Amino acid sequence: MIAKCANPSCSAPFLYLHEGRLFKIDVGAGPPGNGASLPRQVEYFWLCQACARTMTVEMRDGKVTTRRVRRTETALMLPQAAGF
Repeated sequence: MIAKCANPSCSAPFLYLHEGRLFKIDVGAGPPGNGASLPRQVEYFWLCQACARTMTVEMRDGKVTTRRVRRTETALMLPQAAGF
């Protein structure tokens, strides 16, 4: 269950999906079974609106971390105006 922003220095509580950005991260295989294929383990992380403007969540060296995005990445992350 998501309780707060994934940015360790932010304490914004998770209240609504439409406020901020949700990340689905594949954290690897689940526990070994009895010869069956290993299921993937997926975890969800959330960045509040303020942090989502400048940060992203990623898997790095086997750990889930947050990092600042460069300007070019920020432009790609923002939804384009659909003209509705």
